[in-house]
Amino acid sequence: MQDWMIWAAVAGIVVIFELFTGTFYLLMMALGLIAGSVSAAAGLGSALQLIVAAAVGAAATMRLHRSKYGKRHAVNPAHDPDINLDIGRSIAVDAWQLPADGPCRARVMYRGAPWDVELQPGASCVPGVFRICEIRGSRLIVAPQ
Repeated sequence: MQDWMIWAAVAGIVVIFELFTGTFYLLMMALGLIAGSVSAAAGLGSALQLIVAAAVGAAATMRLHRSKYGKRHAVNPAHDPDINLDIGRSIAVDAWQLPADGPCRARVMYRGAPWDVELQPGASCVPGVFRICEIRGSRLIVAPQ
């Protein structure tokens, strides 16, 4: 088997592993392996094939890492409506309890159960309909609609 075929076969195996893991980094390594295959087909020596494969794989990996696809965006599940389906829903608050040292609090029925509700800072403590902005443990953090 010729060198370029070995490089291409290993690249194919890496692409198959990428399909199972779902990471683009293995695809970048496969690009490096394809570059090694091309350099082998061009007749370069073994040392140069390794250098080309390593350089292309490393450059592609660094390029991916610096792109928007390589960065993980830390998502706080307390604020994310894709994770917590209650965020963005409306609730009605009939009366607020006004503590001396903290935010306005209330107890409301939501989804058939009593919940503690806390008003976001800066909002006025008047009864009405509010939008759920965040969930902290068993408390709903709300803001006026």
